[in-house]
Amino acid sequence: MSPMMRAAVLRTNDRTAPYAESTPLGIEQLPVPEPRAGELLVRIERASLCHSDLSVINGSRLRPLPMALGHEATGVVETVGDGVEDVRVGDHVVLVFVPACGSCRACSAGRPALCYRGAESNGSGDLLHGPALLQTGGGERINHHLGVSAFAEHAVVARESAVVIDDDVPFDIAAMFGCAALTGIGAVLNTAAVQEGQSVVVFGLGAVGLMAVMAAAQIPGTTVIAIDPLASKQELGLQCGAQHAGSPDDAAELVRRATDGGADVVIEAVGSARVMEAGLELLARGGALVSVGLPHPDQELITAALQFAGTGRRLLGSYMGDAVPERDIPLYLELWRDGRLPVELLHTDTRPLGDLNESLDALAEGRVVRRIFTLDD
Repeated sequence: MSPMMRAAVLRTNDRTAPYAESTPLGIEQLPVPEPRAGELLVRIERASLCHSDLSVINGSRLRPLPMALGHEATGVVETVGDGVEDVRVGDHVVLVFVPACGSCRACSAGRPALCYRGAESNGSGDLLHGPALLQTGGGERINHHLGVSAFAEHAVVARESAVVIDDDVPFDIAAMFGCAALTGIGAVLNTAAVQEGQSVVVFGLGAVGLMAVMAAAQIPGTTVIAIDPLASKQELGLQCGAQHAGSPDDAAELVRRATDGGADVVIEAVGSARVMEAGLELLARGGALVSVGLPHPDQELITAALQFAGTGRRLLGSYMGDAVPERDIPLYLELWRDGRLPVELLHTDTRPLGDLNESLDALAEGRVVRRIFTLDD
């Protein structure tokens, strides 16, 4: 008989807040799957709750159900599938939510975050190397979330979904590097390629936005302006390195006082078309708006078309921070070791897996930045 594991499963996306009462996630007992060729079995040590998880629960991101949620995590390799030669049992890994095939058009162009095959398997709830492995004891298929399904005691993932890290990195720190760090830091360093002395405005001070603030602040001579409706998030933005912080109503005045004619870069980490429109208005001539958040599919962007050719402004999409995870995760961890990325400021607390539903409310209301879950309640 296969060993069993606990996993948080979403069976419907019609439950509304407060989620502590509607309980969209149920902790179920599932058989621990065996990895196939090219896959790993990972014991999950820590998993973080992200707005992308909430987007699946509230229906903003449509995914096949039932699905075992969770995509930002770290753990220890327990079993190595056939053909995997560069990962060993006992290795510590950060899990990545886009498994890059290495051979499609995007991967061949050096943009693994946009992998075509990875996007296809993520959208169908499968794994890169084959159909979904998760199922109930009775054989009902349970879809994988972004190739990870980390709100569980174990996860089978494609080798391409794991980056080996040094085993002295605390699990609570490592857990934040597979999504928030790649997305927020990558938006600054890869997508926008912020240069010394430039001005950067960050809208939305969740974990991704605060990672962007930290990344911009460690570049010499930058002016960083952090924007969020919540005063507590504004204070956290200042702690992460911003020189100025305020509410969305303050943004235009802060930019006027702190820059010479507008911002060089605006990072939109809210997931709102209206915020994107506001951000475009704050740009200097030749500036770039980087869209990081995931708006609801029904939202539309309305803006003057002339501003792009007329002022040289750019609108850049950034998925997973245009990251190359095997390169960027070790690089970002070194910046953390050097004290240049104080990601521990984003760790609100660590809770047992059973607190997931209440934590969805806390995340939606802005009461937490990164709540991390331990699987050994």
